Amino acid sequence: MKSAVETLNPTRVRLTVEVPFEELKDSLDAAYKKINQQVTVKGFRKGKIPARVIDQRFGRGAVLEEAVNDALPKFYTEAINEAELNPLGQPEVDITELKDGETLNFTAEVDIRPTIEIPDYSGIEVTVDAVEVSDEDVEKSVEQLRERFASTSPVERAAEDGDVVTIDLQAKVDGEVLEDGVAEGVSYTIGSGELLEGIDEAVKGLEAGGEATFTSELKGGSAEGKEAEVTVKVTQVAARELPALDDDFAQLASEFDTLDELKADSRKRLENMKQYDQATQAQERVLDELLKLAEVPIPEKLLADEIQTRKHNLEHHQLGQMGIDLAKYLEIQGKTEEEFTAETEEQAVKGIKTQFILDELVNKEKLNVNQEELTEHLMRRAQSSGMSPDQFAQAVVEGGQVPMLVGEVARGKALAVVVEAAKVTDTNGEVVDLEDDAEDEAAEVAAEAEAEEKTEA
Repeated sequence: MKSAVETLNPTRVRLTVEVPFEELKDSLDAAYKKINQQVTVKGFRKGKIPARVIDQRFGRGAVLEEAVNDALPKFYTEAINEAELNPLGQPEVDITELKDGETLNFTAEVDIRPTIEIPDYSGIEVTVDAVEVSDEDVEKSVEQLRERFASTSPVERAAEDGDVVTIDLQAKVDGEVLEDGVAEGVSYTIGSGELLEGIDEAVKGLEAGGEATFTSELKGGSAEGKEAEVTVKVTQVAARELPALDDDFAQLASEFDTLDELKADSRKRLENMKQYDQATQAQERVLDELLKLAEVPIPEKLLADEIQTRKHNLEHHQLGQMGIDLAKYLEIQGKTEEEFTAETEEQAVKGIKTQFILDELVNKEKLNVNQEELTEHLMRRAQSSGMSPDQFAQAVVEGGQVPMLVGEVARGKALAVVVEAAKVTDTNGEVVDLEDDAEDEAAEVAAEAEAEEKTEA
């Protein structure tokens, strides 16, 4: 076999392959054997039909077609390996000549990973938010905890903001009560915004036994998106009572004995959260600067496929779970379809660039992923997915996704190398010393950059 490579552009090549006919022998033998098992000829046992009889009865062309289909992947792979190419996706193969007993010639066009020159990233400088926790932040955190321990008690008065009301609902469209438009005994906190638009105004001022009617657009069900006439009846009004902020509350809501200890712990947790956010912000901004420095050609077909995949995932997974279509999503987001398409393309380009340049860095820095790093990353991914580690690991193995996770960890390590070399300061002008164990966070940042809007809705 002889092969030659023609570079069509930085991300696409055409292979020209010439195969002497004798190298098709194994595939021809396999073709005769396969046809033998599929057909019957009177006078011959199944599987024992001579090649000349198959040629006479079914045509030599059918045998050649079967043999070539069997042989092409092997010769294509040999040509790719010989040229030391990194193909992306499936090739477009064209058989240019097939002479029985003489030769098989074909061409294969395929996208390849472009050659990327890693830029000097030692001069990257970024600014991130300072880690600052105010007394107001602490008070808000403690107040949220206090809300979780609130109790309710029925009251004989009109409903007010913050009260918990028990209500019955009935929705009509065009004067007809919907089959799925009736609900009884629904508990609702006035002002929470968790039910229909307009319900707060309708129930405020009502006592137990009172009812009101209002118009609202339905958010789900058989008449989703339609205007409905909704009747709401209040069956009970309950006031929420918050526990006093004292040492007794600290003992009730935490492992601490005093309110001061609880507040100190809240401050520490908020600082840790802000430090994590700061590290993530640093990694995202360093990555953005790195992408600006690097020249990364984008394969057209790969980009088109990536855009289509992202659109499909959004429409049929994220939006499907939310019960809305793309048109409704765009209306909520205040975007035109053209703006959505442009944003999707921009994000896809960023994702492809991120993967290409970080993979190149992995090779250049000779970064490896050990079992401990992979396990730690798997645990974090499982936690964010809401699955147990065992369930997530099983899904990863069954889906053949282990190489993908290894790639995420390796790219995270590559990004961590760049972040370590960058100068990171906060908004107060202080140099930020990022923790050395932030590689897994970098893996998350790299993975999100590659596919952020695949999960955005």
